[in-house]
Amino acid sequence: MAKKVVATLKTATGKDWAKVIKAVKSPKTGAYSFKEEMVPVDKVQEFIKK
Repeated sequence: MAKKVVATLKTATGKDWAKVIKAVKSPKTGAYSFKEEMVPVDKVQEFIKK
């Protein structure tokens, strides 16, 4: 049975992380794709601005 990613975040510091999903438009085709990343809560705004 595979481990779940969520299980590794259940530590005392696990609540300091956020899953951010950002839509990125491809310059070649114009289609949107989604970029998911786990970032610290205090770095969320930096990730969105990139």
